Amino acid sequence: MLNPCDLPVHAVEADGVLISTDRSLLDLDMIFSFLSSAYWCEGITREQVERQLGASLTFGLYVDGEQRGFCRVLTDLTRFAYLADVLVPDQYQGQGYGRRLVRAAMDHPELRDVNRWLLATRDAHGVYGPCGFEPLGKPEMWMECKQPKDERRWR
Repeated sequence: MLNPCDLPVHAVEADGVLISTDRSLLDLDMIFSFLSSAYWCEGITREQVERQLGASLTFGLYVDGEQRGFCRVLTDLTRFAYLADVLVPDQYQGQGYGRRLVRAAMDHPELRDVNRWLLATRDAHGVYGPCGFEPLGKPEMWMECKQPKDERRWR
């Protein structure tokens, strides 16, 4: 069976921007620094970030060898993909990097057939809308089970 984390490295380069799934290029310090201060990752540890990266298809965005963006995808490679942790540090925002990351992930050769992509955002609808994301068509069909950190049953 094909595991998304074990796919061969895929990269696209245009206009001096490289987007790659090569994990060896990832700047873990930058990713952890960003995620540990993001509203959706409050209290995350470095070890948890490392576990997340190991369980996801990761994409880094690089300019002149410097990482300027990141996202990850959780997927079954056929019917479902969850886009998570799209990040572009403040100093690089407004240059289209977020959209380029999202489009590169959605255009990955092994993800092109995925028919349902999901994500959650509080404030970046303008980034995701042009990539085809819109509010849930039937939110009444969706459920969640969210446990407060101190009450989690799954430890």
